[in-house]
Amino acid sequence: MTFFFRLFIFLFSFTAIGQTITIIDSVNHEPIPYVTISFGNGLGNFANEEGQFTFSKEKYSDVDTLFLSAMGYTEKMVLTLSLPEKIKLQPKVSLLSEVIVSAPKKEKYKMKKRKPVTHTDVFASWLPTVESEVAVLFKRYEGKPTQIAKLLLPINAESKYKTKGKGKFATIFRIQFYENYKGFPGDALGYEHVVFAMNEKQDKIFELNLLSKYIYIPENGIFVSLQVLGYANEQGKLAQTKQYREIKTVRGIKKISTSFRPLLPFTNTLPTQNTFVRRIFFNNRKWQIFDKSYNPKSQLIQTKNRNYGMGATFKVYETIDK
Repeated sequence: MTFFFRLFIFLFSFTAIGQTITIIDSVNHEPIPYVTISFGNGLGNFANEEGQFTFSKEKYSDVDTLFLSAMGYTEKMVLTLSLPEKIKLQPKVSLLSEVIVSAPKKEKYKMKKRKPVTHTDVFASWLPTVESEVAVLFKRYEGKPTQIAKLLLPINAESKYKTKGKGKFATIFRIQFYENYKGFPGDALGYEHVVFAMNEKQDKIFELNLLSKYIYIPENGIFVSLQVLGYANEQGKLAQTKQYREIKTVRGIKKISTSFRPLLPFTNTLPTQNTFVRRIFFNNRKWQIFDKSYNPKSQLIQTKNRNYGMGATFKVYETIDK
């Protein structure tokens, strides 16, 4: 009896804690960081920087299939009934656009700035969730070869609200870059993803240095997106936590995606619409312009706060591309 009791406790603990899976490149067997893991039901999660994620049948009892995707790899479907310790993703031939800039580094340039727009109104702020990605269009400065030196990200840490502002948090975000395809975010550009963390000590404007990434804006512009990956643990790595809440309603259990801090202030002061959004685990990842066609009941849209006022500083070269 004692043996079987201990065996039951072990198996129960293993199920509750979950199984840790590592996602690797099928060719070089290196871990693939921050892989998108969709549950196929409008929800999902991300692997950490070491390509690892934890899956528990107790925590995700209604999930029977995982859909894994990462830039530069073929998407893969895996059944949760028999998850292996390692999952291999197959690299695919890159069809991504290449950004070619003819302005040499030694040529003269001037530093220019596109001012960010921020505020402290929580009711005019976007609630970031792991299912959402917000993209903003940047164009070349006066049509000249332009490098993005810094991103100026408006944020609202709610520090002015005592009941909300005292809590500590550290949220990991990812910046990604997309081509401008007929006014919408198109294919991902071949720049590496930029991953960083923000906490309650940052407020109003977060400055992200991109000089070492050599991000050049193509002739027809570039979309820069901001996406939540989740909270950071004590070691500063992506925490493997449940990314949604289950709420009991008269119609049964309803799953609501967890919102993360800081909030993203949206504005109604910009002259043109330049903000697009999409849900990573829903609607086939389709980008939508943030207006009434996206959600007419949205308070942000009803109050005309339809743009995320992301700013930037640029290195603008004097020589026009040849």
